Amino acid sequence: MSALDLARWQFGVTTVYHFIFVPLTLGLGPMVAIMQTAWFRTGKEHWLRLTKFFGSLFLINFAMGVVTGIVQEFQFGMNWSGYSVFVGDIFGAPLAMEALIAFFIESTFLGAWIFGWGRLSKGVHLATIWLAALAANLSAYFIIVANSFMQHPVGTKYNPATGRAELDSISAVLFNSTAMAAFPHVVTAGLVTAGTLVAAVSTWWMVKHHRAGNTEEAAVYRPALRLSVWVLIAASIGVFLTGDWQGQLLFEQQPMKMASAEALCETQEGAEFSVLSIGDLQNDCKHVTNVITVPGLTSFLSTHDFNATIKGIPDLQAEYVQKYGDDGQGGASYVPMLPLTYWTFRLMIGFLAGPALLILGGLWYTRKGRSPTDGKLAKIALWLIPTPYLANFAGWIFTEMGRQPWIVAPNPEYDPQTNPVYLTTEKAVSGFVDTATVATSLILFTLLYGTLAVIWFTLMRKHAQEGAPQVSADESKTDDDDGPMGFAY
Repeated sequence: MSALDLARWQFGVTTVYHFIFVPLTLGLGPMVAIMQTAWFRTGKEHWLRLTKFFGSLFLINFAMGVVTGIVQEFQFGMNWSGYSVFVGDIFGAPLAMEALIAFFIESTFLGAWIFGWGRLSKGVHLATIWLAALAANLSAYFIIVANSFMQHPVGTKYNPATGRAELDSISAVLFNSTAMAAFPHVVTAGLVTAGTLVAAVSTWWMVKHHRAGNTEEAAVYRPALRLSVWVLIAASIGVFLTGDWQGQLLFEQQPMKMASAEALCETQEGAEFSVLSIGDLQNDCKHVTNVITVPGLTSFLSTHDFNATIKGIPDLQAEYVQKYGDDGQGGASYVPMLPLTYWTFRLMIGFLAGPALLILGGLWYTRKGRSPTDGKLAKIALWLIPTPYLANFAGWIFTEMGRQPWIVAPNPEYDPQTNPVYLTTEKAVSGFVDTATVATSLILFTLLYGTLAVIWFTLMRKHAQEGAPQVSADESKTDDDDGPMGFAY
């Protein structure tokens, strides 16, 4: 394998590992803040216990996310210096904002929340977790802005003297239409992930306590299950609406990605949606048979018009060759890996069946004051926890791999003479990093991240099995006090 292949594998491996922690952090922070708000307003002990219980899981996840995220930025300068040289002037701006604004607020107020139990007033302490949760999502916004520039590079002009893309409008970069659609999609997906975890763990504990005859302890988790079900409902609707928004943007900004997601091998009016295709999904698109289709749905997803004409892969390829040139690889250089884009798009949607089952089960088994008691239900709930993670992974793999061979897709104002802002992955890799160096770092990072993933799972499992901690009578009061600072976790 070449240094380019290994560098792509390395970034893919480290990104997927890092993204284990991101969606749960984005969603669980606000849910813990809601639980603490409920305790602040009602003074009910179970809300305090739930806050500390799920707060401990939030902190473990946050810490691992920080550790694994640091490596990402180093790779831009080491393996991808060609990319950094060409667009670093723009790409670095939102990353700097993320570190200097969002992460600073997030880490500061999260520290105040950890050490502020019994020291800060209840209202101020509540504000710290809200600020930390909101800052975590603000951090995600800046990262999404940086990624959206790669999908749809705006706010930039090409400088022929330096041969670089340079920042022309920071507001255009920050309010990129791609970022405006992607950010709420990521946030709602994070809430689905967190809601699934809270619902599954709460169900498991309720069943366990009911089977042990401890109905009072089982009742502690019922509010968390109900909360998570409503969060899942609202977030699932958000995922659907923002996904629809993104589909229309893809049709305008990256039509090849949309065509590849459907293995659309010919231009169609009223393009059908392929539920299942069989055959050899080669990039020449010659050996594909659609087995199950929904007429007109791809056209609707792209334009909200069932009869709209959607260009197929061969026609788009011909346009790209005419516009950007042929690299001598048989005219297939602008088509991403069809099997990967086709199936990750479907897996992204299919794995959302897990949260949907939890919504239905949660509503049914908690109706009219009831509580779940079936041991099989508890096991099923736990097995559904990975489903939103897998949906997130599939979605991001589709987003990034579907953009290939571009690492920076051509910008809307592209002009081959005056504004050629685009970059292929092949030209973005560092020219002075050899295969052995990248292979060594790939192996080391994979082993390190694999170890961290095991540690994360062990800690999450251990704390989840300990259950909601008991609290003292003083802790459950909602009036202010001047007790000693304590580290609750």
